[in-house]
Amino acid sequence: MQRWAKLLPITLITISTLCAAQQKAAETKKASTKTAETASGEPSLPSEDVVNSFLHDMFGYDPSLSYKVGSIKPSSTGLAEVTVVLSSAQGQAANKLYITPDGKHALIGEMIPFGAHPFAADNKRLQESAKGPSRGPADAAVTLVEFSDLQCPHCKEAQPKLDKFMSTAKNVRLVYQNYPLPMHDWAAKAAAYSDCVARSSGSKSGSNSNDAFWKFVGGTFDAQSDITAANADEKLTAIATAAGVKGEDIAACAAKPEAESHVDASIALGTMLGVNSTPTIYINGRAVNSFTTLPDEVLQKLVDFAASNPNK
Repeated sequence: MQRWAKLLPITLITISTLCAAQQKAAETKKASTKTAETASGEPSLPSEDVVNSFLHDMFGYDPSLSYKVGSIKPSSTGLAEVTVVLSSAQGQAANKLYITPDGKHALIGEMIPFGAHPFAADNKRLQESAKGPSRGPADAAVTLVEFSDLQCPHCKEAQPKLDKFMSTAKNVRLVYQNYPLPMHDWAAKAAAYSDCVARSSGSKSGSNSNDAFWKFVGGTFDAQSDITAANADEKLTAIATAAGVKGEDIAACAAKPEAESHVDASIALGTMLGVNSTPTIYINGRAVNSFTTLPDEVLQKLVDFAASNPNK
């Protein structure tokens, strides 16, 4: 949302406007199911041409800015969900738009969980499906789940913060989930390598014997600026060897469909939860998107609160 606010001379949507837009969307949908729904009952989706035309009219004034449509799909809210990747000299960021059923209005930003216990559903999904390498006790009161991209500069910034926190944390478990972003040209390959390192070193969910995996992650972040799509296999193989496993075996493993399917499952889990940028950290199901700028004392307060207020 900050990306859109900085680039566009627009008025941010207030909660009252959001409610009004949602109410209007509901009335429009009820009044004209032909417009709001396809034959299958799914909400109607804007075409890629329409989205590109919208983006051109919004951003065409700035030649230094480029954009790409990431996905167009129904959302659980009844609105169409459009993911757009914006690129500028400052970097790239994925942004979400929610399109009303009449196709005439868009909400900018993130849909967040709501209810008496808003994080319980996502916490349950993560408990059931977040099976990545971990450190910390399996029965910890608080579980941090990290969705990360080994080519992402912000993920590199976040890792020392996580390492420092986990070095003194008590009764906290950290689970790593691969979430390579499509705009990064060697991130998916690195994710496959990391999956194979984790499996080759006997990593299991809840295990504390994941030294090779964490060394591989740290080594990849350290070498991030030197890795390219062209030399990724060479560099990642060497990093795996330095982490304490046989790099050649890891390279062979990473090229197999099994590694790709494991990475795809991790991506699917993140996408189901609404992850669209990295790093995204969940604290007992509560998403923290701005983790790199989160003060250490606030992180500790969030963890302490989660420990003393378990999701219902």
